[in-house]
Amino acid sequence: MEEIKNVSKKNIFKVGQDWATVIGGFGLILVVLLTGYKIKVPSFGDKIGWHDISTFSAALRSDTLLSSIAATFLLFLCIAIIGLFFTGEKPKKFLIGYTVIFVLALISQLLSSFVPFKNLGLETVLFSLVIGLLIGNVGNMRPWLEGGAQTELFVKMGLVLLGATILFSDLLSAGSYGLIQSVIVVFSVWYFAFWISKKLNVDDEYATMLSSAVSICGVSAAIATSGAINGDKKKLSVVISMVLIVAIPMMIFMPILAKWIGLSDEVTGAWLGGTIDTTGAVVAAGTIVGEIGLKYATIVKFSQNVLLGIAAFGISVFWAYRQHDGVGKRERVPLSVIWERFPKFVLGFMAASLIFSFFINQELAATSGKLIKSFSGFWFNLAFISIGIETRFSDLKNAENKRPIYAFLIAQGFNVVFTLVVSYLLFKVMS
Repeated sequence: MEEIKNVSKKNIFKVGQDWATVIGGFGLILVVLLTGYKIKVPSFGDKIGWHDISTFSAALRSDTLLSSIAATFLLFLCIAIIGLFFTGEKPKKFLIGYTVIFVLALISQLLSSFVPFKNLGLETVLFSLVIGLLIGNVGNMRPWLEGGAQTELFVKMGLVLLGATILFSDLLSAGSYGLIQSVIVVFSVWYFAFWISKKLNVDDEYATMLSSAVSICGVSAAIATSGAINGDKKKLSVVISMVLIVAIPMMIFMPILAKWIGLSDEVTGAWLGGTIDTTGAVVAAGTIVGEIGLKYATIVKFSQNVLLGIAAFGISVFWAYRQHDGVGKRERVPLSVIWERFPKFVLGFMAASLIFSFFINQELAATSGKLIKSFSGFWFNLAFISIGIETRFSDLKNAENKRPIYAFLIAQGFNVVFTLVVSYLLFKVMS
């Protein structure tokens, strides 16, 4: 139990972490499609959540909770071990670390199911990060947990699975105006965010992750971009924290501002969906506006989510060119360099999306997609517990400067104004 010896000294199956996550992710997908596996990840109070002692007790007494915990623990453990096997790693104390991190992930799920937190749009990953930071910086548990804190593996596994939940049919059903707005906003806001970051002397890693988070779809985009550029996990945690914190006041005040300005529900919904960076906060803000506002907010948000795979591909190529020795000299970057630095898990993401969009019965894709989406979310949950464990408060305290925060806020301000103009032109003037 001290060490999982899942890799021999000469592992002929070693393929690298990216391909390992593709193998593990598709292994999990096949389990769902071929065996009819239907056990959901543990939840507390289902969609409603819990709000007092009685509903909390009812959630814990659920008939399916224990079986869900046991099944998820074993399934994710097996997939993680398969992934580690193909990476060729020998993590010490993996089983101990994984078990504790799994329990901490359940606590995060429990906290995020508390109704007042849900109403504020506080997502599970925020609680995961905070709990991980506390556990990793208080006491002496960190050495025991680091073996299970396989952040990169967990993140990339979640991203491969996320591809199965993003269907091209959703993009088509979103409507032409929603797609047009998403393309305009994503490219324009990404460029502006990167430009302002460089003007403030923010480093390339921060600038790229920050730009994707502001322009595309918040947390998921930041995670995908970090994987595509092999970004610093500490920087990723800061970007994610900014996304989640800023989303709360936006969720509350943007519907109020829209009503004060006199915007229609259609324009308001498109504005909310294009600017608020977390899906939960978009839904909450759209609900405040009303049924029509929620519909249009969801349409635009869906369109941006679908663009994530394309954006991740483009960013990885952009990063390969930027990191090449010939940067600044306009030298041609060999395809071999692009392929070497290209994050292979993006191919897994895109392959999963294509398979579920065109090669699987749409009813099966929809039902299994919901289960796979919950799996993806739980991998992210484990990943952010791990990020917290691996991060020192002293590192955050001694951060070089506050320029990434300023860049994020300026970019988000531009996003709010620019998207409002685009939404008004498309859904009021041209519709």
